[in-house]
Amino acid sequence: MTKQFTKLTSYQWAAISPFFPLKRKLDLCEVMNTILWLLRTGCQWRNLLDEYPHWQAAYYYFDCWETNGTLERINRELNQLDRKQEEREAYPSVFCVDSQSVKLAPMICEYRGLDPHKKVNGRKRQLLVDAGGRLWAVPVHAANEGDGPASLALVSDVLWYGDRVEKVFGDGAYGGVFAKELTKWGIDFERASRPESAQGFVPVAKRWVVERTIA
Repeated sequence: MTKQFTKLTSYQWAAISPFFPLKRKLDLCEVMNTILWLLRTGCQWRNLLDEYPHWQAAYYYFDCWETNGTLERINRELNQLDRKQEEREAYPSVFCVDSQSVKLAPMICEYRGLDPHKKVNGRKRQLLVDAGGRLWAVPVHAANEGDGPASLALVSDVLWYGDRVEKVFGDGAYGGVFAKELTKWGIDFERASRPESAQGFVPVAKRWVVERTIA
């Protein structure tokens, strides 16, 4: 886990720079550093430090890259590169799925709800990771929506990665409509949960990787 924010190295920027139109007055490497700093610190756009580009300029590029899928493509390509460096196939054959409820600031009303189990008023993220914990898809919705129905948005992401996908691991919340939808496409769902008699945190085999990603 990265404890402190560090700017992109020249090697890291070289790996992702082909995804961006480089002929811009504003240094796009600095824009990406701004986005990563916001992600790491949780700061508001309007409270950016003076060393970073003006917040409106940085947000403009962030909004464009999020809308046109640039950030998603970068994540997907980096995942493939990392898997190949470990002498694995570019796309995974096994996924793990789990959710995380996140609190929202009081003034944010869009996609907001109360998760009664975790007592969190905000949003919920459905995380799809491979066996190495790499993040491949993250749909976001109100926290009051159930994991099973809300995770149906992940089915298209699972299918996008082709015929190599054989199995998806998840807890009991995904054993209903989500598991049935996967079965229609020939993909197995396996429930992996801690024993009912267990107390406190217990690492669950084949699902601990998604917990590590959440952490």
